[in-house]
Amino acid sequence: MKKTAFLLFGAAVISAAAGGLTAIGVNKYLAQQSAQSSTGEVVASWHKSEPQLGNHFAAFQTEQYPDLTYAAENAVQAVVNIEAVKEVQMGGRSYGYDPFYEFFGMPYGGGRGTYGQPQTREQRSGGSGVIISPDGYIVTNNHVIENATKLKVKLYDGRTFEAKLIGTDPTTDVALIKVEGDDLPTIPFGDSDALRLGEWVLAIGSPFDLQSTITAGIVSAKARHLGVIAEDFPIESFIQTDAVVNPGNSGGALVNTRGELVGINTVIKSSTGTYMGYSFAVPETIVRKVVMDLKEYGVAQRAMLGVSYRAIDEDFIEQLGDELGIKKAGGLYINEVVENSAAAEAGLRKGDIITAIDGVKTDDASVLVEKIAQRRPGDKVTISYKRNDADKKVDVVLKNRVGKSEPITRETTDVAAALGGKFSDVGKQLCQKLEIRGGVQVTSIKRDGLLGRSGVKEGFVITFINDRPVLSVADLQRMDAKISTIDGVYPNGQAVRYVIVE
Repeated sequence: MKKTAFLLFGAAVISAAAGGLTAIGVNKYLAQQSAQSSTGEVVASWHKSEPQLGNHFAAFQTEQYPDLTYAAENAVQAVVNIEAVKEVQMGGRSYGYDPFYEFFGMPYGGGRGTYGQPQTREQRSGGSGVIISPDGYIVTNNHVIENATKLKVKLYDGRTFEAKLIGTDPTTDVALIKVEGDDLPTIPFGDSDALRLGEWVLAIGSPFDLQSTITAGIVSAKARHLGVIAEDFPIESFIQTDAVVNPGNSGGALVNTRGELVGINTVIKSSTGTYMGYSFAVPETIVRKVVMDLKEYGVAQRAMLGVSYRAIDEDFIEQLGDELGIKKAGGLYINEVVENSAAAEAGLRKGDIITAIDGVKTDDASVLVEKIAQRRPGDKVTISYKRNDADKKVDVVLKNRVGKSEPITRETTDVAAALGGKFSDVGKQLCQKLEIRGGVQVTSIKRDGLLGRSGVKEGFVITFINDRPVLSVADLQRMDAKISTIDGVYPNGQAVRYVIVE
């Protein structure tokens, strides 16, 4: 037995020695061959003291890895929980709250209800917000506080406040509220334009009513358009991240590693209503501008270029490339220029291709949307474009949706917004049936708008406002006077005049 073990050990030693000699011989040969090429030129040696990339593990170096503790511990103190209370009219029998999440709003409470006359009950929903000034201004999402009759804010340290609404901008889903306080913790604004793909960010909010929850992820994409804001002329240019967010995170903070606010978490891309991989935030550049507008004017200042366009991508080239003589992707093809708009006055025409705004390339339509959204009526932008393969530039003075360059105020009514509803142009068949030249049909109504308060029903066709003809949605959008009368007709032929009494 001992002899066998000795023989095995001896064989192992001989084998190891032979292997070592072979390795030494090969290494010497490779070193000689790599030291000089076939042409006699000196080349890199394979036996350099430092290993080559891919042949070793990376060493852990603390300064090269993100430390998220500073950002988390500071920013979390300025993120609040918002409880929105809404009065809901209930008719007949109620079976409790509607479980459908509106973005991240999370209804809870309620009961079975009873048969009988319509009743009013309170519906509560939860969301988040971010304190942006020591005296209590808080930015959140419009859908968090929309139609709320009471707003309750709970701070990180447990204090609670009643909040009042300062203003909202449904087109960006941004809202501003305020609590009465002093020396409150805040988050400073960062620069969302400076965000880089792959950069670490934190999402802070109150998912499922779990206040002060912090998750981390990276910036997955910028300038995303999802088509989720159900408003006329929506502004969508979201920051996409893979930080985990869920119902209740809406209105919370997206911060960088320095603890600066770079976005307001707004929506998730999901088929279930909960997190499945990606979340989206309104960029700080838009949030900051809307907040300034709401504080100064009470309403958001919406600048408009006055064109309809389509991104020139591979689909565009495949469908229209030959017809229009466009063979290269890139830029935005102008389909239409609105009469008397900023673009029309600057000389832009159908068929022009917008290539940049203020020097930033516009290969993606969301880039143009975001850059215009950062401006006010009366601001000037430089549009770079191609016309007949010639590169051109023009300065454009932006206008608002009613064709004016000055800012609007609460007294300068945006008629379409004041009416509070959704509208569509009346088709030829209905025009013939009602014997009208045109009009705007009400397709949905908001309770707090003029239509809702005046008792107007869906389907009503508006033909005159303040005795001024309304033949199309475009006519409606160009009006800015205070509304005193609304004339129209219902699809059954009943003509009605509504007199607005404030």
